[in-house]
Amino acid sequence: MSSARIGVYPGTFDPITNGHTDIILRATKIVDRLVIGVARNIGKGPLFSTDERVEMVREEIAHLAGTEARQRVEVKAYDILTMHFAVEEGATVIVRGLRAVSDFEYEFQMAGMNNRLNANVETVFLMANDKYQFIASRFVKEIAQLGGDVSHFVSPRVLRRITARFASNGKKKVAAKR
Repeated sequence: MSSARIGVYPGTFDPITNGHTDIILRATKIVDRLVIGVARNIGKGPLFSTDERVEMVREEIAHLAGTEARQRVEVKAYDILTMHFAVEEGATVIVRGLRAVSDFEYEFQMAGMNNRLNANVETVFLMANDKYQFIASRFVKEIAQLGGDVSHFVSPRVLRRITARFASNGKKKVAAKR
């Protein structure tokens, strides 16, 4: 008797980028069900509220290629240890994306700590697609805040939200060259 392989892809997704979406789509190929955990981590000073980030991720999932993949993805906010969230969801896999060697050092330590917390949940690393390796949410926010073009890093839906956010904060207008 086989049971469904459940994976958790945790992050702040502030905002969700094309790199995140690529990892999500690829993760659906290795798990039967993927739960995207949107961390409430207010210590990072998010641009968007948790509810806004959950909504953005859900909008991006709705536009994923293949209805079969979309049906196997859920988005949930959480404010507990990622390992505890994974266990609550019945996950046996935590999915993490890697862009560069600097990501690996941090993620390697985190995977080790998570293994000590629960050796029954494996961490799986997916290398970023080469066209997304340089994208980071913090850079997207900084570029947008200073009026730079972030249209190559996020979807048009996310771009609209970023543009609106900085416009409502009285910041420089976000450039969009499509």
